[in-house]
Formats: sequence, structure tokens, C-alpha cells
Amino acid sequence: MIRLYDTATRALQPVAGSGARVGLYVCGITPYDGGHLGHAFTYHTFDVLTRRLRGLGVPVRSVRNVTDVDDDMMRVAAERGIGWEELAETVVRDFDRDMAAIGILDVDAAPHASRHVPAMVDWISTLAGRGFAYAVGGWVYFEVARLATYGRLCGLGEAEMIRLSRERGADPDDPRKRGPLDFVLWQPSLPPEPGWASPWGVGRPGWHIECSVLAAQELGTPIDVHGGGDDLIFPHHESEIAQAAGAGISPYARVWAHVAMVGYRGEKMSKSIGNLVFVSQLLRSTHPATVRLLLAAHHHRTAWEYTERDLQVADGRRERYAEAVRRGAAVGAAEAAGWRRDFHDRIDDDLDTPGALGVADALAARLAGTAGTAGDEGGEAGSALLGELLDLLGSASAVALPVA
Repeated sequence: MIRLYDTATRALQPVAGSGARVGLYVCGITPYDGGHLGHAFTYHTFDVLTRRLRGLGVPVRSVRNVTDVDDDMMRVAAERGIGWEELAETVVRDFDRDMAAIGILDVDAAPHASRHVPAMVDWISTLAGRGFAYAVGGWVYFEVARLATYGRLCGLGEAEMIRLSRERGADPDDPRKRGPLDFVLWQPSLPPEPGWASPWGVGRPGWHIECSVLAAQELGTPIDVHGGGDDLIFPHHESEIAQAAGAGISPYARVWAHVAMVGYRGEKMSKSIGNLVFVSQLLRSTHPATVRLLLAAHHHRTAWEYTERDLQVADGRRERYAEAVRRGAAVGAAEAAGWRRDFHDRIDDDLDTPGALGVADALAARLAGTAGTAGDEGGEAGSALLGELLDLLGSASAVALPVA
């Protein structure tokens, strides 16, 4: 049984489906810049989860949205002198290419926020009808004071939530608001921004309502696993829960899984700081499997800082695995079962990919130091076994054998 740390309960919880499959929703990119190592770490994490579930015979419907209606989208499109739709199309194409290059599986659905605005208008209308939203001059806000449980996911006090709101793009001092933590559900569009008709005038949705609607439409509720970077816990995921509760939906998600931040040169990797390490840059001189081994070397709930030395260590690991495969050793059936069990036990324990790599390291050392052939009676090829395990981490290409 796979267990993940659930941010809401602060405990490991089993991953279980609502029915015949597991529904997985992971917050996607705002497409105004390329895919960087922080993105890759998040999507690598949920890629491993998807691979493991499917390996167990559990169908997964994976959804990763595209936040193409956003203040930053409008700003960057204007700066570049292109339409916001063109910007989104270009960035999404490049992002998908880079994720595929490092072996991230295709998602089952990648809904664009811009294509589902009428459903967002309907949800906001429901919130207003239930007394959780109010309109002021074409703006619509969620009234946080109406929901006593607001803040339970993040576990923060009001002062800290206000500070983070200001830091993460909200405006606690907005004079239209009844309370500093009230958040935008709808806002007027200004030329040349896109706009949609609504009961409150032509405008566009706020960020949080986009994910609530897209997740519910694609997967239904409760969502089995809702994930993203841990910088989304507040205000984004906290507000998603509030919007669902305000609409009478509880629970909204069974497990909240969050991935820690990746740093570079002493700061969190972010677009605003400009200290990004893009996947496309790494792939110019780095084997794709090396990138995945770099990511797998870090537990998804532990923040870490990227260095070029990290990349060298990961490439050394890839080379050791490739050398072990070249030795062509075999292992017995019982021993192979033991390696698989140990590897899978690590993955099933909160996606402990560093622990799983430790098992792969030991197996590679065993294969490199053992004489034998893949044809040994009662055994199996060590190269195939190692490749099978590494495939779960998206790095099987590290030991790909040349075609004869």
C-alpha cells in the first residue's frame, strides 16, 4: 500500500481511489516562462506516484492544469508585444517537450483555464447565493470570515497569512475587501485583457477558482490526491478548500501532497528572483536520465539547493548503473524478488526515492562485482531487473542497452 504524507492531517495516509481509479490533480504552470528544475522536481514526484500505482494495476487519471488566465500572463504578453494566447501556446509546447525529454509521462488531461470560464462563473454564483461571496464594483471576493475552518490546511495564524498574502501577489490592503484575507473570485478586465460575460460585468476569474473548477470537472470530488509545490499550500490550496466548502463540497480532497522548493545560489528558485535553472539548458549537455537521478536523490518533502556538483554526482551514478548492466550478470529468482520488494517498500513509504536509489546502488554494485550471464538457469538478467526498477523513477534510459 502506498502512503503519502498528507498536509491536512500531518500524517501518512493511504492512497486510495474513489472508485475504479485514482484521480490525481497537480497544479500546473502559469505559461509565461519555461520549465525549470523546481517544476521538474514537482512533476517528477507525481510521475513516480503515477508509475507506481499503474505498476500495481491501479488505473490513474492524472490532470495538470494550465493557468493561462493570470495577471503575469497579461503582463508578460504585453511586454513581449504578443497576444496572451500565443504566449501560452508557445510556453506550453516548450514545457511539454522538456518534461517529455526527461521521461515525465503524459498527463491524461491538461485543461486550460481560459476554456472553462463559464463554469467558473457558475461556481462563483453559487458561492454568492450561499452567502460566501460579495460583489463590489465588478469585483467579487470570497469572504473568509464566513468560513471558520479557513487556515486549517496551512496551520498559520491570521498575521502570518496576511504577510504571505501580500508576499504572494494578493493585496490585503485592498479597500474593497471586507477582510484582509478575502480573495478575488472575479475581477474586471482592462483592455487589451481577455474578458468574459458575467453577472458582475465583463471580466476574468481569479486564480484560486480556476483550479477548483478544473479539478472538480475533470475528476469529481473528493479528489483522491491533490498536489503541487509547497508554496501553494497558502493561499492557493487553502482557498481552493474554502471555495469547495462554500459550495457545499466536503471533503474536497482526500490527500494533500506537497513538494518542497528547489533553491539555487542561496535563494528559492523563482521567476521573480531570476535564478532559474531551466531543464532545456541542462539537457544541452546532460543525459536525460541524469536529470531524473538528480531529482530522485532528494526526498520530495525536503527543500534542497541545486549545484553543479549535484549534477556530477547524479551523472556518476548513471555511469555506475550503465557499467553494472554491461557486466551482464544474472541474479536468482528469490534474490530478484528481494531487490524488488526492498525497492518498492521505499517508494511506497511516502515516495522515498533517495531510499529507493540506495537499493538500486546496492544492486548495481552486486551486478558489477559478480561474474555470471543472463542465461543462468533459474535466474534473470540483472540488467533487466535494474532497468525495471529505474523505470519507476523515470530513469531507465540510464541503463538502456545498445541495439545489436
